Amino acid sequence: MERPYIYYDFTLSLCSTCLRRVDAKIIFENDQVFMLKRCPEHGAEKTLIATDIEYYRSTRNYVKRSEMPKKFNTRTHYGCPYDCGLCPDHEQHSCLTIIEVTDRCNLSCPTCYAESAPHHGRHRTLEEIEWMLDIVVANEGQPDVVQISGGEPTVHPQFFEILDIAKRKPIRHLMLNTNGIRIAKDKAFVERLAGYMPDFEIYLQFDSFKKEALETLRGEDLREIREKALENLNAFNLSTTLVVTLQKGLNDDEIGPIIEYALKQPCVRGVTFQPTQIAGRIEGFDPAKHRMTLTEVRQEILKQAPVFQPEDLIPVPCNPDALAMAYALKIDGEVFPLTRYINPQDILDNSRNTIVYEQDERLHQHMIQLFSTGNSVECATNELHSVMCCLPMIDAPQLGYQNLFRIIIMRFVDAYDFDVRAIKKSCVHIVSKEGKIIPFETMNLFYRDDAKRAQLEKLRINA
Repeated sequence: MERPYIYYDFTLSLCSTCLRRVDAKIIFENDQVFMLKRCPEHGAEKTLIATDIEYYRSTRNYVKRSEMPKKFNTRTHYGCPYDCGLCPDHEQHSCLTIIEVTDRCNLSCPTCYAESAPHHGRHRTLEEIEWMLDIVVANEGQPDVVQISGGEPTVHPQFFEILDIAKRKPIRHLMLNTNGIRIAKDKAFVERLAGYMPDFEIYLQFDSFKKEALETLRGEDLREIREKALENLNAFNLSTTLVVTLQKGLNDDEIGPIIEYALKQPCVRGVTFQPTQIAGRIEGFDPAKHRMTLTEVRQEILKQAPVFQPEDLIPVPCNPDALAMAYALKIDGEVFPLTRYINPQDILDNSRNTIVYEQDERLHQHMIQLFSTGNSVECATNELHSVMCCLPMIDAPQLGYQNLFRIIIMRFVDAYDFDVRAIKKSCVHIVSKEGKIIPFETMNLFYRDDAKRAQLEKLRINA
């Protein structure tokens, strides 16, 4: 007698109730990928982790030698994920490091991993913030991407002093994570922000065109705020990424329209789709109904934005279980997917050699036309590489960052789909108030507040 599934792999996961570390099987069943696990106290769980077996298998082919930080910040003792900081057992440096400059926000979103609100917590001092930035620099030398975040960082009373400090550090690319309210209401503020370019970008919350969806996620109808924010950002061509928090049945039908809208905004360089992580404040969320896997998001992109084909949306080698990417060129109002021309082996070797991509005939003709106009557009050689460190450099000196458009799927695992194999390669990290550099996923599960840390200590005792 056969089991009704194919046993594919084994890993360590967490009980979604008590966060105890438990054994887990990865199985293929009914053309989907599931995780089976059992907690001695809370029983068995079966969690959907992928809806595309072939894509899930392919992520195992996108592996490369780990890029390590220059130093580690804590020792390995209890085992992953109970030693975050980074410990020597972690397998990836910080591709993107988040500095949370305040706990406070001008919204109280029903969905917020940091549980921010207008009177929650406090603002960090400039001394604390510079200390946190110096920790990142000590670990990375020249950090690829540092994101100033919160809470809502623009409510910090010394906001521009924070940016000045960050710009003095050897950071390749600085981002501001914002809900856009101040950007929408204060054009002079945006003009001042534009003075921090190049190598500066806005990471703009942009979840939906629908009033009901925005009220569910953010507690308010922010449609006019988003429209005015983009109007002001376009006025100064301030590089912007739209960031979409996704929930099944709420806004997953808007993936294509958001991509189409983004492509029409001169300042927008891409869209990042983030399925909701079950952590922090998450009101009205039913994991059985509202969870979205990375492969579900990928399938919806391919269905709703047909300019992109399966070969365009590929795993990111630094953490292929959690990240997928597609890159395109925007030229004269047309979109030309680029990722299909990348040889995966060119990504997976650790060389930083420049690669000249082949183009199809239409793209070739447009590039000839662009080059023949004598446009003195700034060189894009370093721009693409600095924002997605796993890509090789492009040799296209006539193209600028404004010609590039990227789609990123960024899945932050939680206690339901926790896979220690993938967590060890997490490359999006947060600097904690204790000066540790902690993966985004485990920060929100174990390290964000005193109550979580107290629970972690109990888990360590029983580990």
